[in-house]
Parts: sequence; C-alpha cells; structure tokens
Amino acid sequence: MTQQILNDEEIVTELDISHLTIEDDTPVDNFQSAKQQRLLVEPLYASWSPGVPFVADSNIGLFYALKQDPLVPDAFLSLNLQMPTDWSQKQNRSYFVWEFGKVPEVCIEIVSNRKGNELDSKKDDYAQIGVAYYVVFDPLQQLQREGELNGNLLKIWVLTAGQYVEMSEPFWLQTVKLGLTLWNGEFEGQESTWLRWCDDREGRVIPTGAERADEAELKAQRLAERLRAMGVDPNEI
Repeated sequence: MTQQILNDEEIVTELDISHLTIEDDTPVDNFQSAKQQRLLVEPLYASWSPGVPFVADSNIGLFYALKQDPLVPDAFLSLNLQMPTDWSQKQNRSYFVWEFGKVPEVCIEIVSNRKGNELDSKKDDYAQIGVAYYVVFDPLQQLQREGELNGNLLKIWVLTAGQYVEMSEPFWLQTVKLGLTLWNGEFEGQESTWLRWCDDREGRVIPTGAERADEAELKAQRLAERLRAMGVDPNEI
C-alpha cells in the first residue's frame, strides 16, 4: 500500500527509498535488553486476542520521513494493520509510515546506557510524529544517578494536544486496551525485574507461549488427580 504523501510541496505516489539503509547488521543490544525485547513481543502473538490485526516487533527502523534518519524503538505495537507478506520488497522490511498509513500506538525504549537521549530528543521526536504512548524502562538504573527518573524504573507518557503528559500508576493504555507493569520473575532462565504487558487494570500479565503451556499442563495434572481421587483412571477416558 503506497500512500500519497506531501514531499517538498509536491504530491508523489511512488517513493524512491533505494538510498535508505534499513538493515545495518550491527549487533548493539546486551543480553538483558534482547531478552526484554522478546518478552514484549512474543506474548502478544502467543496469548493476546485484540480482535483486530496488529504488528508488534523490536529493533525495527521506524521511517517517518524520506530525509530523516529513522527512529528505532526497542519495541513497538501498532494496531489495525497487516504485516506485509512479500519481504523481498524493501518497502516491506521496515516500518515505513507512508506504507502502513499510520504510526505505532506504543513505542518503548529500554535504557542500556546514558547516551540514548530517551528523556530528551528521542521523546520529542516520538511526540512530533504522533505516537500516542511513549515508554521508558530503565532496568539497569542508568538514568537514576542524576535523578532523571526520580527513582522510578518505568515512566510512561500519553500524547495530549500534541504534548506528552506523564501517566500515573497503574499504567493502563486506554487506546490499545492494554497495560504495562513491572514483574519480578524468571524469563528464559534469568531472574530479574521485567517490563510486561497486562490485559487488565489489576496487572494480570499476558503469558508467554511457554507459560500458557505450563499452565495447561498443570491444569491437566490437577484434573487427573481429581479423577483418580474419584476412582477413575484418566488414561481410560
């Protein structure tokens, strides 16, 4: 889908993106950030059913203008659109706003050092392009030393009249009918404090595929125990 956009005061319908670098093959994430990105994407596809198509991913270029470098959120969520299927086409391999016709509803930045400008220029950029919710998660407390986050690991802003307004807990993102919460537990063998999606205001986290499988197995075991207590062999049912 190629949207008509205004570029240098001319309406164009075919955009030349051959000069844009969409993949640089440069590994830049640390283990914690990489795991956190997976935890923000996989549960949505494994366990969330919003009733509309969506695209969620991590570390993908968000191109919002031909002559500007892309933003690269650590994770994002965009509702009411389909993932392109022909990935041989360059315009289908990154998030080009003029192709999708909209910006994501949620963009998340995971702080790994003090050089990312998450609370300054990057936050201004997301507001300027109209991202409804901007999230900064500081798991390694990189921004705590000078008091930038006032001791908080997580801050979320909602776009209101073109400006970001800080939200208060519990963090419920009304437009997308999802929440975000801090969760202490084990993911991929690592105990830590993680940022997770939740599907209600009480902070019930959306399970990963593995968590869903474990829960189903536990329920099956409990049912088998009840049947045995009733003198019924579950293997004969």
